Amino acid sequence: MTAPFPLLPLLLACGVLTGCQISGGEGSETSPVGPSVLSDAALREAEEHPVDFEKHIQPILAANCVHCHDGKVMPALVDLTNRRSVMTPGPYGPRLVPGRPDQSLLVSNLSRTHAPVTSMPPVGSRLTPRETRILRKWIKEGALWPAS
Repeated sequence: MTAPFPLLPLLLACGVLTGCQISGGEGSETSPVGPSVLSDAALREAEEHPVDFEKHIQPILAANCVHCHDGKVMPALVDLTNRRSVMTPGPYGPRLVPGRPDQSLLVSNLSRTHAPVTSMPPVGSRLTPRETRILRKWIKEGALWPAS
């Protein structure tokens, strides 16, 4: 006769696995949405006119992304401080496809699940819906990025 299924280890494993998930709620590492780094006037300007990298995109990247994606802190990650790095396809596909936000990992990683992280950035506040729309609009407009 075989021993009964070990229920206690299964319950402990389930508890550990669910504890690894970041829900995005109060007290988690990634809060659902933080305040915009752009002023209301800058947000309106970006929504109503062509998006300007230096005025609209660079502040969003600097506040939410570059603390990990600077080519130094975690060198294996994409460096979001320069266009050349962002335009280099990564192991999971194109990071930025000018004119095609839906094919750009820069956008899809904002909401895609990474185990155990629910979205980028993994720590701090997520981009606001307006910031995400502005990022998508910038890419759709051709993702103009001044030479550095």
